[in-house]
Amino acid sequence: MAVSFFGRRIASTRRNFLKIPKRHGYIVLLPEIGEESSEKNPLLKNDNLPEFNTITIEKCIAAIGKQTVDFEEKMKSLEKVETRKNLDVFNDWLHPIEEAYLPLETTWGIAKTLYFGNQSLMPTKCYVGIHERATRAIASKFGSKPLFKACKEALDNKDSKLTHSQKRVLTKYVLEGTLNGLQLQDKEFEMYSDDLNYIMSKIKEYKAKYESSTAVYSMTIQNKHIVEDFPENYLKSIALNPTQPYAGPWIITLKPYILQPFMEYCPDRKLRAAIWDADVTRCSNYQERSVQASVTLEELRARRIEQAKRLGFKNYAEMSMETKMAGNLENLHNTLEILRSTAFPAQEQEIASLTEFAKERDFDDTLRVWDIAFWGRKQRRNMFNCDENKWRPYFPLPTVLSGLFEHIETLFNVKIVESKKADIWHKDVWFFNIFDLNISSTVPIANFYLDPYARGAEKFRKEQDSGWISTIKSKSKVGNSTPLIALIFNFPPPVGDKPSLLSFRDVQVLFQKFGHGLQHLLTTVEYSDIAGLSFVEWDAVFICDYFMENWLYEPFILQKISKHYETNEPLPAEAIESIKRMRSHLAGYKLCKELYLSHLDLELHSSETFWVQMMKRLWPKYFVLPLEKRDVHVCNFDVIWSGNWAAAYFSKVWSEMIAADLYTAFQEIKSDKSQQKELGMRFRNTFLSLGGSYPAAEVFRKFRGRDPSPQALLDNLGLTQTAKGVKCD
Repeated sequence: MAVSFFGRRIASTRRNFLKIPKRHGYIVLLPEIGEESSEKNPLLKNDNLPEFNTITIEKCIAAIGKQTVDFEEKMKSLEKVETRKNLDVFNDWLHPIEEAYLPLETTWGIAKTLYFGNQSLMPTKCYVGIHERATRAIASKFGSKPLFKACKEALDNKDSKLTHSQKRVLTKYVLEGTLNGLQLQDKEFEMYSDDLNYIMSKIKEYKAKYESSTAVYSMTIQNKHIVEDFPENYLKSIALNPTQPYAGPWIITLKPYILQPFMEYCPDRKLRAAIWDADVTRCSNYQERSVQASVTLEELRARRIEQAKRLGFKNYAEMSMETKMAGNLENLHNTLEILRSTAFPAQEQEIASLTEFAKERDFDDTLRVWDIAFWGRKQRRNMFNCDENKWRPYFPLPTVLSGLFEHIETLFNVKIVESKKADIWHKDVWFFNIFDLNISSTVPIANFYLDPYARGAEKFRKEQDSGWISTIKSKSKVGNSTPLIALIFNFPPPVGDKPSLLSFRDVQVLFQKFGHGLQHLLTTVEYSDIAGLSFVEWDAVFICDYFMENWLYEPFILQKISKHYETNEPLPAEAIESIKRMRSHLAGYKLCKELYLSHLDLELHSSETFWVQMMKRLWPKYFVLPLEKRDVHVCNFDVIWSGNWAAAYFSKVWSEMIAADLYTAFQEIKSDKSQQKELGMRFRNTFLSLGGSYPAAEVFRKFRGRDPSPQALLDNLGLTQTAKGVKCD
């Protein structure tokens, strides 16, 4: 599984979620290095912060070109030291590698930040080139047989006097090397490399088909009655002329941030069915031959399974467990089944209730898949007396940020302070220092940029509510480096004296991404290879995201982050109650959908059964509504075919489950502030501090004193109560 494990861990180090195909190998491509390159990183100022005011595409390309060549040459020269006696694998090898890697990481991070935050400065084509060049160079870290051998020998040497962190670094190199086939003999390794090349070719082939199939579709709406309930921000994103969102016409595409709101707000059932059909038939045999992907994905999954068998695993899914907190497939399936057995009967009640609700409003047909989002939104608004657009005035971004920062500071004994000393890539960008009050209130331990507002096509966008974290610097004692990240969002910009007003979903995204960022910013691990989110198991990567989001359902937090931007009135009590209760709306249906896709992904990568039969068999186990005849969603399951989540789709559900269990520790102490602060420091000293220096299951036990349970997630979502007394099939 080296393509996915190796590519994911190197190319994105668990922090960049771009779905760009990775290439493997150790070929050094000599770049055109411009005159601006020098010994000093030309992208940094004297204070070692990025010089965003003067950064150009040419500077980024030149810097990455020189640094990738330097890194690969460093790896080649270090491989020659293996013949020396008394080799010190850290001082002679891993420390120099870390020193060479950190400048490359910074340049790559700067380019990534501009790609997310200002595509006029870093267009997609330019970033892809930088991304692939960096990926190829860093591949040599975990693709070196001499280094793999040295790390394995050092780890196996019981007489070596290594620190715990050093052993963990060696464990990472050995695991990555093993999953990249480095323990295989010459002929076997050659065949394994062929597997990698074949898999990468199929990923690129699928990705091209998926992008073409997505890009070719659009629907034009002329009728103003269709869009009369659409939110203004959404109308701006679909209007042919965004400056006149109500004038029309409106263009509907299959991009997620267009598709998802359309399914919620479009009152025309035939139009919803048409868009749904276009979505689920992408890359299928219902489309023209050039974009059909069924054969491609069958070839891809078959070779992935074959690849895993070469390493001694039964299948690709079993190999996936080597980098997952879940541990093994049996434990994973058992846990997912516990969740399903409660979520499914809850879903039965939800669909029955939704059907009755729709019929009371003159809907005289059977609910179909394309009806759920539309009637679900109407039912949610009716049940909880909520209009999320009316809540926006209570969530001005400055108030939300102030409350969020105060909560972080209280829980983790840090101070977040804005600074004007850093260069920025746009006038709307803020820069912050983080101080550890246990150590110093004058010397920051980490920094971050915050770029909050949407800027049309200038910013990268994928999901309906998206946020991005770009890592620019990692924690490293060897390189004397402190963490630096950029948090980039697409929130509504201020208009005149009116501040940016967030939807509740925006607030959720903000809390999630700050949770994710804190794990990088507050790490205390000294080696970048295991600091922050590096070497954290894939299914544990989003734990801190969901942990922070859980606070949003506490009345005292909602009061802290809300205030009407004109009247200063607090969020009404009934709105707070609605937010708490809304969480359980269609929770069984939504969880079953994620569990189904997780199970489907695992089975696709553990069985050689044709996917059509597999899909038809699994669907009724997870859904009350029948599978539609034209629904061939396996063909457009892009995150497992062209992304990095093959046999790993379950990771977000697992992270959410772990986060819910962790959060119950805070719920158990109620509102005792001293205990809450003590527990907050324990959370900081475990999940935020330890990074990948311990397995996630061990970190959980350090905090909770036991193994995790799925019950907390079911309770959080209100599913335990909903399903009580109803037996699951």
